[in-house]
Amino acid sequence: MGFLAKIVFVVISLTSAVVFKQYREMAAPKPVPELNLKQYWGPGDVKQYKEDTSIKPFKVSYDSSVIEKLRAKLNDVPNLTPPLEGVAFEYGFNSNRLKEILKYWRTTYLDKWSERETFLNKFPHFHTQIQGLNVHYIHVKPKVPAGTKVLPLLLLHGWPGSVREFYDIIPLLTTKSNDKDFVFEVIVPSLPGYGWSQGSSKKGLSPSEAAIVLKNLMSRVGFEKFYIQGGDWGALIGNYIATFFQSNVLGVHLNMCSIMTPLAYPKLFLAALRPSMFVEEQYTDFYFPLGKVFSNIIEESGYMHLQATKPDTIGTALQGNPIGLAAYILEKFSTWTNPAYRNLADGGLEKYFTLDALLDNVMIYYLTDSIITSQRFYAEAMASDELKKEIDRIPTVVPAACAKFRHEIFLQLDWILKDHFTNLVQSNHFQDGGHFAAMQLPEVLYKDVVSFVASLQK
Repeated sequence: MGFLAKIVFVVISLTSAVVFKQYREMAAPKPVPELNLKQYWGPGDVKQYKEDTSIKPFKVSYDSSVIEKLRAKLNDVPNLTPPLEGVAFEYGFNSNRLKEILKYWRTTYLDKWSERETFLNKFPHFHTQIQGLNVHYIHVKPKVPAGTKVLPLLLLHGWPGSVREFYDIIPLLTTKSNDKDFVFEVIVPSLPGYGWSQGSSKKGLSPSEAAIVLKNLMSRVGFEKFYIQGGDWGALIGNYIATFFQSNVLGVHLNMCSIMTPLAYPKLFLAALRPSMFVEEQYTDFYFPLGKVFSNIIEESGYMHLQATKPDTIGTALQGNPIGLAAYILEKFSTWTNPAYRNLADGGLEKYFTLDALLDNVMIYYLTDSIITSQRFYAEAMASDELKKEIDRIPTVVPAACAKFRHEIFLQLDWILKDHFTNLVQSNHFQDGGHFAAMQLPEVLYKDVVSFVASLQK
């Protein structure tokens, strides 16, 4: 071997050794960290705090003066700037469509508010104190014959959703039917800072900390072992519960499966070279081409940067402002359901959702003044202390399932997900559906959950 060849050989060998060492460090699993299960998030000094472990029934009920004040605000509509000629939802919420919805809201919807309150109270609501926070949740126990197998299921929503997302799927889950030999007992909390759940008074209540709060909630209501289903933040929090408390979670079903690991994007770019090697041909366009996927993410994630950096600024513009709040929230139910709805003058909002359902969700944010506290969740999720935890590098052996809906904002290949979900037992693609699957396609999501749990019960 010549001198030059030896030099080249040495350089290649050293480079390969360095690269392999870095790969091993990046791919090395991390252990579950020590958790503070009693971190205090309430106001003031924890020394003055004594947790009230009682569970109190709760009713959605607002004085007529609150509703009439809202009606007055909706009557005082400013001169909304007309949309550009030929523009639908490409620039955001179309003001012509907004005027139609505001009219429906202040007349038809508010005229029957007592009916909407009754509807929102159709399931039993409760409050209990966890780690300094007054946590709200719905708890539905199935009415079934003795001997029927009943499985506890924690349902987790995200932003800008609420417990309202699950109103159509709850009856399916809790009712005995021919397609399953079990039923679910469901616990549906409002995330901390969302709806009727108190927001943190301290910095740092991130998704990983919310996971602890909600695990403590499940213990409070009497379940040490349970299943989880979640989307959006609910998917991330559900993932973290299944990572931190692996002996407690019987299975985790998510409809927005994603992980952040050092190898996630290198694997994605590698798969883009030959997608059919990593996913069935008919589903490659769920993930590729990357240019189209990333372009859509950029177009739909401006809100995220704002909420992750200045949540109180944007929140102040929306709180107590029903017109701005409706436009800000309902836009997501348009383009996150299907990006093609940007091109529709009505935003496609009523293709799957009723105006009553959409306004129920907006009302929860408006009546509880929770828009700011819900948006702070983004700032805590993107904080350096949270990102440093690298939780997705902790493998979880909990049986996992991913439901992948075509119009979800972001999807990941199973090849990537299995680095974290080492027991990914079900992964199904659906040609329809978007971000709010439980509300948009409750029967489809229900069947996927049942299929997953039934496979584990066998």
